[in-house]
Amino acid sequence: MAEAEEKETRSNEESTDDSEEDESEEEPKLKYERLSNGVTEILQKDAASCMTVHEKFLALGTHYGKVYLLDVQGNITQKVEISPVKINQISLDESGEHMGICSEDGKVQVFGLYSGEEFHETFDCPIKIVAVHPQFVRSHYKQFVTGGKKLLLYEKSWMNRWKPSVLHEGEGNIRNVKWRGQFIAWANNMGVKILDVISKQRITNVPRNDISLRPDMYPCSLCWKNNLTLIIGWGNSVKICSIKERHASDMRDLPSRYVEIMFQFDTEFYISGLAPLCDQLVVLSYVKEVSEKTEKECCARPRLDIIQPLPESCEEISSDALTVRGFQENECRDYRLEHSEGESLFYIISPRDIVVAKERDQDDHIDWLLEKKKYEEALMAAEISQKTIKKHRILDIGLAYINHLVEKGEYDLAARKCQKILGKNTELWEFEVYKFKEIGQLKAISPYLPRRDPVLKPLIYEMVLHEFLESDYEGFAILIKEWPGDLYNNKSIVQVVVDHLNKDPQNRTLLRTLAELYIYDQRYGKALEIYLTLRHKEVFQLIHKHNLFSSIRDKIVMLMDFDSEKAVDMLLDNEDKISIDKVVEELENRPELQHVYLHKLFKRDHHKGQRYHEKQISLYAEYDRPNLLPFLRDSTHCPLEKALEICQQRNFVEETVYLLSRMGNSRSALKMIMEELHDVDKAIEFAKEQDDGELWEDLILYSIDKPPFITGLLNNIGTHVDPILLIHRIKEGMEIPNLRDSLVKILQDYNLQILLREGCKKILVADSLSLLKKMHRTQMKGVRVDEENICESCLSPVLPSDASKPFSVTVFHCRHMFHKECLPVPSTMSPLLFCNICSAKHRGPGSAILEMKK
Repeated sequence: MAEAEEKETRSNEESTDDSEEDESEEEPKLKYERLSNGVTEILQKDAASCMTVHEKFLALGTHYGKVYLLDVQGNITQKVEISPVKINQISLDESGEHMGICSEDGKVQVFGLYSGEEFHETFDCPIKIVAVHPQFVRSHYKQFVTGGKKLLLYEKSWMNRWKPSVLHEGEGNIRNVKWRGQFIAWANNMGVKILDVISKQRITNVPRNDISLRPDMYPCSLCWKNNLTLIIGWGNSVKICSIKERHASDMRDLPSRYVEIMFQFDTEFYISGLAPLCDQLVVLSYVKEVSEKTEKECCARPRLDIIQPLPESCEEISSDALTVRGFQENECRDYRLEHSEGESLFYIISPRDIVVAKERDQDDHIDWLLEKKKYEEALMAAEISQKTIKKHRILDIGLAYINHLVEKGEYDLAARKCQKILGKNTELWEFEVYKFKEIGQLKAISPYLPRRDPVLKPLIYEMVLHEFLESDYEGFAILIKEWPGDLYNNKSIVQVVVDHLNKDPQNRTLLRTLAELYIYDQRYGKALEIYLTLRHKEVFQLIHKHNLFSSIRDKIVMLMDFDSEKAVDMLLDNEDKISIDKVVEELENRPELQHVYLHKLFKRDHHKGQRYHEKQISLYAEYDRPNLLPFLRDSTHCPLEKALEICQQRNFVEETVYLLSRMGNSRSALKMIMEELHDVDKAIEFAKEQDDGELWEDLILYSIDKPPFITGLLNNIGTHVDPILLIHRIKEGMEIPNLRDSLVKILQDYNLQILLREGCKKILVADSLSLLKKMHRTQMKGVRVDEENICESCLSPVLPSDASKPFSVTVFHCRHMFHKECLPVPSTMSPLLFCNICSAKHRGPGSAILEMKK
């Protein structure tokens, strides 16, 4: 704030922020405002000399001896005229109901704001300080101290008289005093003393560091952080003292408490006041600087610093230069710093001005971020603290952020932020879209337009599509694919695309997009035509999804040309919609495609396309010979004569051999193998398959004069034909390759057969013995006979109803039961009895296992 502000209107002065800081990226910790209203009126005619702060009100003393009670906004609530001269000190108890005042003419008054009790005294010297007991409102604590040349403690006696007692004298004027709990701290010309009021013991003396400074010009600043921690600022030195209990063993004649200096450091400037802020300090400093014009030392703007104390030094957290009125004429003693503990408010008092400093809240933090154009951080801070901020709205910050990004030319980022910031507000969305249109950046915002909840007006989407259609076909195609078809007027967009295709009919991107538009409009036939023209990979999905089989009856060849495998699978999966006969008919002029279809049909079901098996013989022979033989083997419907004719015409030996053998002409098939293929192994395999002795004889006769064939027979014949038959026919002197190995193999095969037989015999004998033992155990078991069992011959119960009568029952191992008299009489040739039922069913006769008689 410049010096010229003094000449501006008072109202403007009071509405502006009175703190200025150097341009930097570091955010200030405090914010400032002038205490105005009644204070402005007071300081126009008078000058502030002192002030004390209570959480409910303020008390301001002036150089003309008046005391004003103010509310926290600076409005005057009460005025008290004390003296015609300067008010030196005002003291309030914790309740804010009692006040002590002292003035330069020696007057001291202690009175109740809401009661009649008063103390009036005029001393013969200026009284610099007064302090009432923090609990003065209570009857047991009616005490206060005054300080001039000596420190006096006044206590109310039992007769309601004030009794003074001298606490200290002889070290110059008392310059400052602070009372907290049971401790009084005061400063004189020599240093700072602390007294325990209860024990009346002086605890310590803290001497001042720089005795060269005049104590009246650079007064001591005292402040209690809590009941046991005192902060002392004098000159440029700061000391933080802690009151501690002395151990009983160290007491002797010493006070029960002592003071330990926890932190001690020097500051750059002279201290005019200090106050605690959590674990930090707020320090008001008096600054002198050399004028550039006169080159003389002059008073500069005071500074309010936040300092972090360290054991032997300090760290400056923030520093603000304050432009208070008349700062050029002020001295160090003219400034005071008072604070309100409950709200972290700091009052900077000067003769012509009072400035209030307070911790910056989240609204202030956001203000600073917006001022520095840190919109992203401001938006994040607002979202985190949306329940506590009062001044800002997240939406307003977001809109400012979008505008800022647009101004910087970061259109894509601005468009991306629209999603989060605009949310579901359709009006704001449409406003932003038009704004992007004005700057020619519709393409930037298009990917982020809402598509569901909310949905904008169709005109918005159509406007974006037209923009792409004029300059970017690929981008247009992407939007059509991604956007639901109900966002815009589909028919109008189709017409525009058709107009563009009239100019560029071969444009594949536009054709593909037009097909998708037709699909949205449920004109699947037109979409199918375009897909087939483009050979689009999704043509089959389109057919399936929308059941377009009736539309592809005359397009089967096109589908097969595009992807025969997918086309065949689709046709076979939907035979009920497009018959096999229809497909074969459509593919009549494309036999290679016809073969692909019929081949897959045959693989799925050997019988469905049986009427085309004869046709398939020629198709396999022409386009797929490797699958001809498997087809001939699996098909039971192809005409063998026709197949044989085709195979013989094309000289397909393997297929001809198979057909000959299948038609019963095995000898001709074997002959063809030996004469055409010259493959002894295949001939032997064929003979094995047929298992015909005559074929083996033919094979031996054909091979007898061919040593390689003889070798093959010797190696493979052993398990089917007696090798001796072949060996006897070999001419003497014929050289046979690997004869020895072949003979060894024959012997090995023979030995193997012997071993197998012996092994089988052992297994058979063991199994027989095991089963015999099992049968024996089973037959040795008893059989339960009761009233429910009947005779299998006469069908009456085997047991008589009268148990006393004699009876005789025969039970067989097959569990059939008979009365003995119901069985036939055994012959003399075969005395054994057999079950009539099992013998009649040829299940093997059962012999009697039990005969019951009584």
